[in-house]
Amino acid sequence: MAHRTELHETPQEAAEAAAARRHERFGHLPERIRPQDTVETKPATLPYPARDTYNPDEWLIRYCG
Repeated sequence: MAHRTELHETPQEAAEAAAARRHERFGHLPERIRPQDTVETKPATLPYPARDTYNPDEWLIRYCG
């Protein structure tokens, strides 16, 4: 039966390895995003042609006609 030899790290080596892993993961800033790329412009609503056809005499047609 073969025995494995495990490497025992000293607390200093473990701390240095953990610091190296943290620096690899968090040691740089993410890529910059321009403000122009964060905004999308489009009309709030689609134009509705019948909405703008106001007839000031409509009440005459509805109630008196």
